Amino acid sequence: MRFELSYASPQEALSVIQSGQRVYVHGGACTPTTMLRYLAERRSELRDVELVFISLYGEVAVAQPECAEAFHLNAMFVSAPVRKAVNEGHGDYIPVFLSEIPELFKQGILPIDVAIVQVSPPDKHGYCSLGPSVDVARAAVNTAKHVIAQVNPLVPRTHGDSLIHVSCLHRTVWLEEPLHEAHFSARLGAEERRIGEHIAGLIEDCSTLQVGIGAIPDAVLSCLGNHKDLGVHTEMFSDGLIPLIESGIITNKYKAIHPNKTVAGFAVGSRALYNYVDDNPAFAFLDIDYVNEPHVIRRNPRVVAINSAIEVDLTGQVCADSIGTFQYSGVGGQMDFMRGAALSPGGKPIIALTSRTSRGEPRIVPHLKLGAGVVTTRAHVHYVVTEYGVAYLFGKNLRQRARALIEIAHPDDREMLERACFERFRHL
Repeated sequence: MRFELSYASPQEALSVIQSGQRVYVHGGACTPTTMLRYLAERRSELRDVELVFISLYGEVAVAQPECAEAFHLNAMFVSAPVRKAVNEGHGDYIPVFLSEIPELFKQGILPIDVAIVQVSPPDKHGYCSLGPSVDVARAAVNTAKHVIAQVNPLVPRTHGDSLIHVSCLHRTVWLEEPLHEAHFSARLGAEERRIGEHIAGLIEDCSTLQVGIGAIPDAVLSCLGNHKDLGVHTEMFSDGLIPLIESGIITNKYKAIHPNKTVAGFAVGSRALYNYVDDNPAFAFLDIDYVNEPHVIRRNPRVVAINSAIEVDLTGQVCADSIGTFQYSGVGGQMDFMRGAALSPGGKPIIALTSRTSRGEPRIVPHLKLGAGVVTTRAHVHYVVTEYGVAYLFGKNLRQRARALIEIAHPDDREMLERACFERFRHL
């Protein structure tokens, strides 16, 4: 039996949104940019519509200044399309662990009036899929009073917690448009490659990996060609996993939970990646409050969590979401996996960053910038890796930590850091 949907126009579907409501917007590859453009056209008739979301991609029309009175952005992760609006006061940022966002919806702390999501067409049983962006969308759909679904044949059907029956969709719009893509491999430089080599040397065979998207994760994955039987349990991933799966390096064979499957909350990458996960039972896209739960993560052996930072101070404090008071990104799942990996038998929580920014500014610093947010505390940090080596901080006192971090800082910054260390601790 095939389920037939009755499709509305975008304008008709979005007409249910009223002033003063809270609206969840699907993020990542499934950011519904065309639907948001139609929503922005209602800016003259709406006031104080709160939009909540994690990473949005593409051109986000509702983030433009002319929409500020109609739509208030309340970001739980600040991505590039909304960064300007948030930092200019047209929106706000909620610092929250990625694993706990579903609880904001479930407990009614942020009750959702309307959810706008992209889904695949229904199968013969009437189930659509959230595609590669399950993450917090699963909880939003489960708790929203009204669900608007953009049905897009280019959304892949993924396995796991992604399925939604058509009976749960209140309005549907048929709208075919490419999913948002992200490409990082072209950015790999010598520094990232050296970081990748250092981290690859820390990874044992049969380890379970958490890797994100970006130049450093791609560099790490490119250095794992001689490893065996790796597993993956990660909040997100990109194209770099595919060669390792196809070559048999990633087998997920020795994972304690979900063996033989790559587990993730979402994926962002190329169209080839979306085609690869389409109807692929080797992948399980699960609710983020499960994927990122530290007590779930720790159940796998030898979890290696690889996360990035904006800057690290000499005591090991990690700023990963802001540049001073400028809100750059968000807390995300860094602490979820840093803690989960630390508790895993043989686990290794790793912070990886280049020693300097592209502008030549130090990233290992005497103290964080004024107003910078501490995402990962110094008590949670075990490994810090730059292109100059690995600093192991677990069990070290503040002075020992400072010395270890100075050794992996950029050579031209070490004298400055040594002076700062001496001023603070009276000797090196």
